Amino acid sequence: MQTRQSPTEAAPTPREPGTSHAAMPRHRYSRHSVNLRLERWHRRAIYLSAALLLVSGAAWLLLRYFMRPVGELGQLPHPVEPWAMKLHGGAAMLMLFFLGSLLNTHIRRAIKSDRNLVTGWGMIGVVLLLVATGFGLYYIAGDSDRPLWSAIHWIIGLGASVLFLLHIIIGHRSRLQDTPHSH
Repeated sequence: MQTRQSPTEAAPTPREPGTSHAAMPRHRYSRHSVNLRLERWHRRAIYLSAALLLVSGAAWLLLRYFMRPVGELGQLPHPVEPWAMKLHGGAAMLMLFFLGSLLNTHIRRAIKSDRNLVTGWGMIGVVLLLVATGFGLYYIAGDSDRPLWSAIHWIIGLGASVLFLLHIIIGHRSRLQDTPHSH
């Protein structure tokens, strides 16, 4: 039974008669034949998740550090602050789901085709740091070290949004350069 090839995968390189499999190229994908572009629904889901993370995290920062009402006993938590944090936690779960869906399609193919690897590996590293610091904030940090965990998390998070945009822009430019132009 023949398996149907995905339209985004390149056909295997044919083997010359009389050569062994060891003589075959290590990667069967050429840089120009691999489509790393996500389907529209997948791109939109990732962009929406990233936007929710950024907006909810930024809202929490603003509410926490700049918009706290002052009561008789000092500053009080802003009434919307817990809701911003709940939205941020839900958006993080959603983003982790969609990032997991990238492993087999987008990330594996990008590695095999050697495309956009610097920002791609940077994104993977940043996401791992955000997951670790988010986990630390929720399960490890005590009252004394919570501000440090929090600062590390939100600084990396804000930086991640810039790296994410850079990854998209470089990927888009790479795709345009690899597309043959007709005159």
